[in-house]
Order: sequence, then C-alpha cells, then structure tokens
Amino acid sequence: MSKKHEDSPPQNEPAESLEEQVIDVLRTVYDPEIPVSVYDLGLIYGMDAASENVVVRMTLTHPGCPMAASMQIEVQSRLGKIPGVKSVRVDFVWDPPWNPGMISDTGKLQLGLI
Repeated sequence: MSKKHEDSPPQNEPAESLEEQVIDVLRTVYDPEIPVSVYDLGLIYGMDAASENVVVRMTLTHPGCPMAASMQIEVQSRLGKIPGVKSVRVDFVWDPPWNPGMISDTGKLQLGLI
C-alpha cells in the first residue's frame, strides 16, 4: 500500500493556480505603517501571473512614501520564491490614487473599521 504525501493536494482538488499563489504571498507583505497586507489594503491594482514571468501593478498609500523601494524589493523577493516563477516585475501605478475605500473587508476588520 502506498502512502500519500501529506503536502500534496487531494487528487480530486486541483493545485492552486499561480495567480492564487501570488495572492497568498501578497497577503504576507505588510505596509510598514499600517498593519494590513498590501493586498488587503487595496494597493494591488492588477497582476499578470499567467506565466513564470510575474508582473504586479501596485500603488502606495501616497506617492511620496519613503518605503517604496523596500516594498518593491520585498514583493519581488517573496514572489520570486514561488516554485516555477522565473522573474518578477513590480510596476508602481499612481492613477487612480489610493484611498481608504479600496481596503478589503478583511483589511477593515483588521483595522477595526467594521
């Protein structure tokens, strides 16, 4: 009798897509000033995760944020650890400007707003 690997998904459930893996990782990257992930803050405007070359379009809570470079490096570093990802590019987008209405319900819960 063969033993299943505990790390592998059940055979009737597909493995997570690359996009789902990217989202999971983005939920582990936190804004240095607000204790919520960049994903749940609504800072991620889009992504292309259809191939091993991942592109993330994101913004910051304000364009003059002094942490822009370090956040870009952190996102690239963490996403680059996903198996199968060969390159990661992070593009900053400033239009539309970020506003608190972009925070997800999860983020609002973490901040005590709902």
